[in-house]
Amino acid sequence: MYTLEINETDIEDALVTFCEMYRPDGNFLDFAKHLLHGVFQHQKEIDFIIRKTSAHWSLNRIALVDRSIIRTAIYELLYCPDIPAKVTIDEAVEIAKKFSTAKSSAFINGVLDKVAHQFSDKKSAP
Repeated sequence: MYTLEINETDIEDALVTFCEMYRPDGNFLDFAKHLLHGVFQHQKEIDFIIRKTSAHWSLNRIALVDRSIIRTAIYELLYCPDIPAKVTIDEAVEIAKKFSTAKSSAFINGVLDKVAHQFSDKKSAP
């Protein structure tokens, strides 16, 4: 997600570059493709939800890494019914701690907790 935001490339090219660098296994790659395509397919809806649940923060004001984490997690919360909300939120927070800041992880936790509670009825969406 981050790479796609900072480079002028498409999903497939970004995945090829990622695979060349990190050599992920097939299961990981399949899941990554699913997430990337899903986030881009639903990005308008996801961004609307981010604006609605992150009071006083515009999308441009949210750090790029954090925005990528939030978008991906919201897609999981809404469109991956086999992944428990708690798991999605915990993973997003851990990723933020590793790749962003402690304050970012708290912000991401707050946004995703609101999304999980306000939009939980969409969890069964296709």
